[in-house]
Amino acid sequence: MSIKIAVHGAAGRMGQRVTAIAHSDARYEVVAALESATHPALGQDAGTLAGVGEIGIPLAVVGESEADVVVDFSIPDAAIAVVVHCLEFKKPVVIATTGFDEPQQVYIQKAAEQIPIVWAPSMSTAVNLVMKLTEIAGNALKDLPTGADVEIIERHHRFKEDAPSGTAIRFGQIVAEAMGLTDHVHGREGRPGARTRNEIGYHAVRTGDNPGEHTIIFGMLGETIELKVAASNRDCYAQGALLAANWIAKKPPGLYNMNDVLGL
Repeated sequence: MSIKIAVHGAAGRMGQRVTAIAHSDARYEVVAALESATHPALGQDAGTLAGVGEIGIPLAVVGESEADVVVDFSIPDAAIAVVVHCLEFKKPVVIATTGFDEPQQVYIQKAAEQIPIVWAPSMSTAVNLVMKLTEIAGNALKDLPTGADVEIIERHHRFKEDAPSGTAIRFGQIVAEAMGLTDHVHGREGRPGARTRNEIGYHAVRTGDNPGEHTIIFGMLGETIELKVAASNRDCYAQGALLAANWIAKKPPGLYNMNDVLGL
């Protein structure tokens, strides 16, 4: 029996890929394609927008009640609005949106007391595996006598609005927790002085249509470790979100992440 999916942010780049991939996979059925009330494509067929031909699902404002799981790739305010609807209909939701402020994060955490939520800064299987490797490296290097300097470089397309990426921030949190580092430094210019032993450096690059790259550098005296993960297209994020939807469909209320989905 297929899982009924509502795609929130269905007219966006990621929403279109979720629609297209779900439509081609017998495990899923797209039953709703959701967008804002002011979107110019409202009423158009979601399959046509996604490049797979008509699927009989028009782009609409509501439709969560028809789905088994809602998959959200949107913007923070819109994502919170869809969580409100999911609470009303007691529907699981996969949140792939990033850039939430602190009150919004708290709201999601409270909502997870009533409905199951998968919330992750990246839906990519490879990214989440590299996060685990980052944790292992951080724990191994934390007590190195000469220290290990950690820098995080992320690259994304020119249209991305938040920086650094939610994924880069999560990598930094993993490093901070593993190594006890507390200073998060975003870029450098002028004469900032020698690098301190307690900082994690972040550098955001925005170029062309890059779907996402992250490099975590552990720099020691005499040797360097670089963990790099790069997407060649956006399908990895869509596939990961659908994997999460499949996993969470019958789960009890709670806040889950991709480690739970992947069993890491």
